[in-house]
Amino acid sequence: MTESIRFLMCAPEHYDVDYVINPWMEGNIHKSARDRAVEQWQKLHHVLKDKAVVDLVKPEIGWPDMVFTANAGLVLGDDVVLSRFLHKERQGEEPHFRKWFEDKGYTVHELPKDLPFEGAGDALLDREGRWLWAGYGFRSELDSHPYIAKWLDIEVLSLRLIDERFYHLDTCFCPLSGGYLLYYPDAFDFYSNRLIQMRVPPEKRIAIEEADAVNFACNAVNIDSIVVMNKASEGLQQRLVDVGFEVIQTPLTEFLKAGGAAKCLTLRVTEPVLDYVHANAPVESRVIHLQGHLLDAGIVNKALDLIVENGGSFQVLNFDLGQQRQSTSKAEVKVSAPSHEVMEEIFSMLIDLGAVAPPQETCDTNTEIVTQPGVAPEDFYVTTIYTTEVRVNCEWVKVQNQRMDGAIVVKNTPDASVATCKLLRDLEVDDRVIVGVDGIRTIRKQEARDREPSGTEFSFMGAGVSSERRVELVVEQIAWELRQIRDRGGKVLVVAGPVVIHTGGASHLSHLIRHGYVQGLLGGNAIAVHDIEQALMGTSLGVDMQRGTPVLGGHRHHLKVINTIRGCGNIAKAVEKGILTQGIMYECVKNNVPFCLAGSIRDDGPLPDTEMDLIKAQAEYARLIQGADMILMLSTMLHSIGAGNMTPAGVKMVCVDINPAVVTKLSDRGSIESLGLVTDVGLFLSLLVQRLDKLTSPYPISQTL
Repeated sequence: MTESIRFLMCAPEHYDVDYVINPWMEGNIHKSARDRAVEQWQKLHHVLKDKAVVDLVKPEIGWPDMVFTANAGLVLGDDVVLSRFLHKERQGEEPHFRKWFEDKGYTVHELPKDLPFEGAGDALLDREGRWLWAGYGFRSELDSHPYIAKWLDIEVLSLRLIDERFYHLDTCFCPLSGGYLLYYPDAFDFYSNRLIQMRVPPEKRIAIEEADAVNFACNAVNIDSIVVMNKASEGLQQRLVDVGFEVIQTPLTEFLKAGGAAKCLTLRVTEPVLDYVHANAPVESRVIHLQGHLLDAGIVNKALDLIVENGGSFQVLNFDLGQQRQSTSKAEVKVSAPSHEVMEEIFSMLIDLGAVAPPQETCDTNTEIVTQPGVAPEDFYVTTIYTTEVRVNCEWVKVQNQRMDGAIVVKNTPDASVATCKLLRDLEVDDRVIVGVDGIRTIRKQEARDREPSGTEFSFMGAGVSSERRVELVVEQIAWELRQIRDRGGKVLVVAGPVVIHTGGASHLSHLIRHGYVQGLLGGNAIAVHDIEQALMGTSLGVDMQRGTPVLGGHRHHLKVINTIRGCGNIAKAVEKGILTQGIMYECVKNNVPFCLAGSIRDDGPLPDTEMDLIKAQAEYARLIQGADMILMLSTMLHSIGAGNMTPAGVKMVCVDINPAVVTKLSDRGSIESLGLVTDVGLFLSLLVQRLDKLTSPYPISQTL
C-alpha cells in the first residue's frame, strides 16, 4: 500500500438512477440493482485499499450521485476548488463536500454560483504534475479555468468536449504515470486534439477505439504502474502492458447506468505541489456589442451558437430589448476562448454578424507593413462580402472595393484616411495591412420584414434553396425586380454556362439582352462556342436543337465554329461581317453589352475573345461586377462561385441549377439577398420571358420572338 496516495470515496447506500442528467441515464431510471452496485463498489474499494489509503465521506439521503466523489472538487496540495454543479439534482452535494474538506484542514475556494465546474470529473492533473488538463463544453464552463489557475497556481490546458456521451473529461481522458495518456480522440474538437498532440509525444499517447470508450476504459484510476478500470479489450490491455502498466479490471456496470465508473467513484486528495510549476491560463476573454433586431432576426442565437460551436463560452452581461417593432435591441456579451488563436477565429466570425468591440476600447486597428510583394502579414484580417468599416484615428472608415477573401490596406492621405480591399496578389511593399480583429465591424442589411411595406412592391425573397417552391411565383418576383432595375437604369449581370444552350434557353436569354434587361455577361469559352454553334449550324454539342437527335459528324461542329470565328478575328468582327446573325453573343455585340469569357485548361480552340490569362479574367470579372444590382447565375458552378466571391453584400443574386448542390453552394455565402432555385434553366428562362411579357405590355416580348 502506498501511504502517500489517498482517495476519497462514498459508499453507495443511497445510490440509484433517480433522474436523467446525461445520456447514460436515459432508460435506466431505477434500473440499477442495489445489491450488485454495493458489491461492485466494495470490490473497487478493496482493490484501492490494497494499493493506497481510502477515506470515506458520509453518504447523505436524497443525493444518490454523491457516490461519484470525483465531482466533489479539485485538490492540489492543501487547496481545493469546490465544485459548482450545473444541475440542481447535484447542487445539494456541495455543502456536504465542503464540510468534509474544511474538517480535513483544506483551504476551500468557491467559484461564483452561476459558474459551473464539476471538480476532478472535469480537471485532471498530469501525473508528472506539470499542468492541469481542464475540460469544458457540457458540465463545466471555460470561464472557471482562470480561477483554478490562479488559486492552484498551475498551468491550465483547456479541452473542449463535443460528444455528449463523454460529458466529463474523466470519461474519455486519463493521464497516466510516466507522461502517458489514455484517451478517446473523437470526444474532443480539432483544437483540443492538436493541443494534446503538442503536449504529449506520439509514443506516449494511447488513443482508444469507441468500443473501449463506451465501456469507460478511460474512466480509470492510476496508481503508479497500476491502472484500475471497469473493462478493457484484449488489444487495449496489451498496449498498456507493453508500456509497463498492470491492468486490473473490476466490473462497474451498475454505475455505468448513471454515467460513471472507477475514476468517477474516487477523488485523489493527495496531489503534490511542484515548486517550479506556476499559473498560466491561456483563456482569453473579450466583450462584444451587438445591435439590431437581435431576436426576430435570430442574431443573438446565431452569435451564441457560433461561440459555443467554435470552442468558446459566453456570458450575457447586458441585454436591452427594443420596446417597439421598429426598435433595435442591444446586447453586451463576454466571450471566452481557450487561446488567442481560437478567440481570433471566433471574433472574426462574430464580426460577420455585425458584432463589434466597444469603440472606447479600440481607437485604431492593428496594422503591419507588407515586406514582400503579394504576401500579407501572418495574421491579416480576411474580408467578407459585407460592407466593412475599420477604426482609423479613432474614427470609423468605410472599406472601399468590398469583396470576399481579400486584405484591408489602410493609407493616410492629407485629406482623409482611406481603407481599401485588396487581393493578396495586388499587395505592394510598404502597404499597411490590417491584422487581427480589433477595430473592425460589418454593416448588415436589415431583414426584409423590417423594411417599410408597400402595397405595390415585391420584396426580394430571403436567402434560401428549395426545389419545392412554385417556380412560377419565384420567377414572378424576379421578373418584377428585373423590370424595376431596368427602368431605373440599374445593372444586371448574367453568369451563364453552356447548359443554357443545351436546354433551349439561348433564344430567351438573347431576348433579355435585346430588351435591355442584361448589362453584362460572364462565362467561359463553352457558353460562347455552343451559342455560336447553334446560331451557325443549328446544333449544340452536335445535337440538332430542333429534333433533339445527333447529327452525322456533329461532334466536329464546335471546332468548325471556333475555326470560323478565329478566321474572322473575333466575335464582334464575325457580327460585322454578317457571318454571325443571331444568338446570345450576337445580341451582346449588337447591343453593346460587355462580356468576359474566362478560359480554362479544358477549352478547345479557344475563341479569340476568351481570356486565357486567369489573373486578367478575374480582374475583368471584378470590373464588370462593380455597381451590379442583380446577378443571374445560370447553370455554371465554377463561374458562379467565382463571381459570387467577388460580389459584395447588397447585390441580389439568383442561382438557377438543376443540381441542388450547386445552388446550396451559392446560398451558403450567407447573403440575405441570395436566392437559390433548383430547376431546369431553360424552363426558368422561358417562364421569366413570359412574366416580363405581361409586365411590359402593350409591347410584349413574345411578339418579337
